[in-house]
Amino acid sequence: MVKKETKILIGKVILGTIASAGILTVAMVAPNALKAVDLFYPKEKRKYHRGYYIRTAVIKLKDRGLIKFEKRDGMSFVSLTNKGHQELLKYQLREAVIKKPKRWDKKWRVIIFDIKENRRFVRDGLRKELLNLGFVRLQNSVWVYPYNCEEIIIMLKSYFKIGKDVLYMTVDKIENDRWLREEFGLNY
Repeated sequence: MVKKETKILIGKVILGTIASAGILTVAMVAPNALKAVDLFYPKEKRKYHRGYYIRTAVIKLKDRGLIKFEKRDGMSFVSLTNKGHQELLKYQLREAVIKKPKRWDKKWRVIIFDIKENRRFVRDGLRKELLNLGFVRLQNSVWVYPYNCEEIIIMLKSYFKIGKDVLYMTVDKIENDRWLREEFGLNY
């Protein structure tokens, strides 16, 4: 039996391959997916079942509405749907790590958001992601982090579709920030 994490990984590799190229011929999807199969399946299994795992993963991605097939000039092409882009963003967010420099630049990154009550699910999801990334809550809609994290905030805005509702700021000073420095283990 194939583990669920392995199935997800193969799907993620296929989605990432398609996304990086924009649109691919169906034959070009297989090489990168084959590498994923080689990494996670025992040698004796992958020898006979590689093609099966990839075909199954592609069919499941299509059935879930994450990819679509098109025919042009007698060739088959595959591309991501909007739903596929969202799924890929979700995978990328799960793996996102904010790189911490050796020295803190003594600037705070402040995230402020104002998401309406009718989008509470999105608001709560954003709070959960900020907490998972290591942000500290100043107020319900104001979160702080000591290191540059603009790229991840852009990904979060895109994933939750909240570009106008979120503001990213870099500030030099936060009043009475001693507790924050202690929270993040920062020294002056």
